[in-house]
Amino acid sequence: MLVSPSLLSGDFSNLASSCRRMQQAGADWLHLDVIDGVFAPNITFGVPVVKALRKETDLFFDLHLMIVNPLKYIDAFADAGADIITFHIESESDPAAVIEKIHTRGIKAGIALKPGTSAEAVKPYIDMADMILIMTVEPGFSGQSFMADMMPKLKTVSEWCAGKDKWIQVDGGIGTGNIELVAQNGANVAVSGNSVFCAEKPQEVIADFHRY
Repeated sequence: MLVSPSLLSGDFSNLASSCRRMQQAGADWLHLDVIDGVFAPNITFGVPVVKALRKETDLFFDLHLMIVNPLKYIDAFADAGADIITFHIESESDPAAVIEKIHTRGIKAGIALKPGTSAEAVKPYIDMADMILIMTVEPGFSGQSFMADMMPKLKTVSEWCAGKDKWIQVDGGIGTGNIELVAQNGANVAVSGNSVFCAEKPQEVIADFHRY
């Protein structure tokens, strides 16, 4: 299991320090949630912050766009240093166009699904995308409770992706108590916020995730 700590749970007064702390703890990726306050009920950070943090770490930047029109911002976030850009199938942009745009920039493309969106919505784009993200909380805020009823959707998507060399990511309430469950249902990348950032020894939590 790859581990992508969510910077949404980091120290917003010193995000650079939070990035370095996760790298030192053994994180594989760094999950950056960009929320516009319209698509989801929160406002986080944008291009300037991503660009600034890119200078602070060489971790793989796992960018999650929870915004209305992702197509409009692909170039800006690619220039800022994203390694993968994940957008929502529920956004107003055409999914195929967004994936194509991301790939023209030489980076990976992911598609995310809200809890209320069926697996079938992403099926036409599985061969195009590099990663599918199953949200196990409603988009917006860190610290929410894990939604175990998303496991059938996760399993379905992972079965569709079998043999296709895809990343299957889960995001929302992921911790040591449910990491085995999500792994059993096909996830191979785990986003974790409070469980990692609030741990006294985050390296131990990340090591535990890496066992799956």
